[in-house]
Amino acid sequence: MKEQELADLADRFRTTLRLAVYVARRLDGDTGLPTTQLSILNMIAGEGLRVGVIAENLGVRVPSATEQVGRLERAGLVERLADPTDARAVVVRRTPAGNHAAADANLRRTARMVEAFSVLDPEELEALRAALPVMDKINERLHAATNPKEHIA
Repeated sequence: MKEQELADLADRFRTTLRLAVYVARRLDGDTGLPTTQLSILNMIAGEGLRVGVIAENLGVRVPSATEQVGRLERAGLVERLADPTDARAVVVRRTPAGNHAAADANLRRTARMVEAFSVLDPEELEALRAALPVMDKINERLHAATNPKEHIA
């Protein structure tokens, strides 16, 4: 494929991703959690993350991430714990209530996606299924290029 064709494809892909993010944010209105907070809950699944890493993954400054983490903490959805690898630092982890809230919100997101997929014919569904590994490969490449330290939701 020629360089201009690749550039055109990349531009269309970026546009599609951007629109998908906008749609996902609107869908999150049904989850009871603001998009950023749900992203944080998904991001910290498992062992948790430092606020600086959360900020980097969200593409915001640390004070903004700290504010969102504080809201989640006041809601009982996350807790701050001593970082086992560095006594000076803390990690943010989900509480059992945070696990439940994330699972519930993600189920609602999935249900909305199922509704959207229901209008696709079998060939379109197969094309989507076939495209997902390619999208994963692109995401992995971009993820490695931007060097975030942890999983992005």
